[in-house]
Amino acid sequence: MPSNVAHKLIESHLVDGTMTVGEEIGLRIDQTLTQDATGTMVMLELDAMDLPRVRTEVSVQYVDHNLLQADFKNADDHLFLRSAAQRFGLWYSKPGNGVSHPVHQQRFGVPGKTMVGSDSHTPAAGAIGMLAIGAGGLEVAMAMAGQPFYTTMPRIWGVRLTGQLPDWVSAKDVILELLRRHGVGGGRGRILEYHGPGLEELSAMDRHVIANMGAELGATSTVFPSDGEVLRFLASEGREAHWVELLADPGATYDVEEEIDLSTLEPLIAKPSSPGNVVPVREVAGLPIGQVVLGSSANPGLRDLAVPAMMVKGRQTDDRVSFDVNPASRQTLETLAGEGYLLDLVAAGARLHQSGCMGCIGMGQAPATNEISLRTMPRNFPGRSGTKEDKVYLCSPETATASALTGVITDPRDLDIEYPRFTPPTKSYVNTAMLVPPLPDDENLGVELVKGPNIASLPNFEPLTEHIGGPVLLKMGDDVSTDEILPAGAQVLPFRSNIPAIARFSFWQIDDRYHERAMETKDAGGHLVVAGENYGQGSSREHAALAPRFLGLRAVIARSFARIHWQNLVNFGVLPLTFGDPADYERVDAGDELHLSDVDERIRAGEHLIVENRTKGVTFAVEHRLTTRQVEVMLAGSLITLHRRAAAPAAP
Repeated sequence: MPSNVAHKLIESHLVDGTMTVGEEIGLRIDQTLTQDATGTMVMLELDAMDLPRVRTEVSVQYVDHNLLQADFKNADDHLFLRSAAQRFGLWYSKPGNGVSHPVHQQRFGVPGKTMVGSDSHTPAAGAIGMLAIGAGGLEVAMAMAGQPFYTTMPRIWGVRLTGQLPDWVSAKDVILELLRRHGVGGGRGRILEYHGPGLEELSAMDRHVIANMGAELGATSTVFPSDGEVLRFLASEGREAHWVELLADPGATYDVEEEIDLSTLEPLIAKPSSPGNVVPVREVAGLPIGQVVLGSSANPGLRDLAVPAMMVKGRQTDDRVSFDVNPASRQTLETLAGEGYLLDLVAAGARLHQSGCMGCIGMGQAPATNEISLRTMPRNFPGRSGTKEDKVYLCSPETATASALTGVITDPRDLDIEYPRFTPPTKSYVNTAMLVPPLPDDENLGVELVKGPNIASLPNFEPLTEHIGGPVLLKMGDDVSTDEILPAGAQVLPFRSNIPAIARFSFWQIDDRYHERAMETKDAGGHLVVAGENYGQGSSREHAALAPRFLGLRAVIARSFARIHWQNLVNFGVLPLTFGDPADYERVDAGDELHLSDVDERIRAGEHLIVENRTKGVTFAVEHRLTTRQVEVMLAGSLITLHRRAAAPAAP
């Protein structure tokens, strides 16, 4: 039968299971990506596993998130990550080299390969025909150890692109259109595959914009074909030898089909505080703004800064607006300088920042109180910017720059400026000097890990018990993000390699007394939390499972879960349960005492569990939906405990 690109990628790497939608499959993984906000835990996990050397074709450790060095913590972690890269055989991308996703596409991505990354925007690599999936750090560590990556076989969502983008409309508006149609949960259980004649309009970095923000739809991944445009891109990077053609067969079909006529799109914007809260820019035009931030992994291409440079050339941004520019990679920064764009940006009032994630992860660039911030970033969850009551809007570079010039949200079509035509430079600015290659085999074995005083060993978690019970410390609504469960930002992320310390910030955005109340339950059997739909959307950071687990969280009961967070809960022994009847959500309140009996026996048998609400005197059924493999993880208390047991030598 004719096959689409996603099926070709899955079939060529399938090592366990069958390609039946909804069934668990195991995939061979060729590459891994880790960044410093999550990679420290991955390296501690590799250390706990006594892994001699990674077994993937390519693994890269990037330092791109925690770049502010207000004290010793981040700087210490950079040295730890460098030593871990040497110890375990990874490439190391130095601080300031750039954001992991565009740098990986530029230097390491190969069409037809698979990758898992401890960052939810890892699917950006699908722009060049890879199957790239975001995952929790422990799953990435297992892939680095040569183990298959397990996931549920998704539906393939074919998105046919036709027509041509109008002036002032760009790739960001394409993915915002899908978010406008389907919201932040519309892609759950699906891989998006783009096809059709409209692809000719999109460069490899335009495709990166779209693939990156597929994560905001909740999609497992996004894939594009590896076509002539991918060859052109790799050739511009001096890597044309890595190109392979990967196209859908004529007559290939999809489980779900949709079409976008690019010629009908207009500038769009996501209002606070969700990437799915999308409206036309003209609906909110005229609102005064205080900040514009260009850059991030969601708009990392040269044209995403060159077009704004052409827009502001000879002009000055509004005196009330902080005009922040974050080049996504050192290579892009060098090109901006070499081609003259950088001077135009700086002359127009740009505040130039490091090549890194910066404000996207709340690492600086927090907006002023009650001021609107327009960003070309992928997320605007509440408080993610670093300002608790923030007003972050997501938009294209064109819309952001137009608004920086006027001081109010502005549809770029309303500017009295000729649309700037971007032409890629003929000269290559490739610079690999800040990429440190892995040590040769055997030379890595004697490397000592450099652990500063803020780096703590992983806590050990006890196996699942027969009974789970305790108070419901929190009852939450729909679309709770991992930023709300365990915040990012300059105050919190420096503790990412110290679980007892970072646990103090658990659910900080929702209830700043959660830590204190959780500690009261920890030695008395723990506690539970309850949530609505799509619990745990957003970042892949496993700290959002690890830290509450450390504080005694034993189970989460929700109407539904986001994929990565659900798996992270399992990996660290927190039982994720869904209401058998979604209406039972109304039968639980914060403070209720819940009790579950025969937990270990029931999950072994694949049976539903019965929750006894002792406060209200009612019972209801919940489901666990664990595979046989995941049941073993839960019973052991964590995936790393199970791995240790499997790796232990047999008794004589």
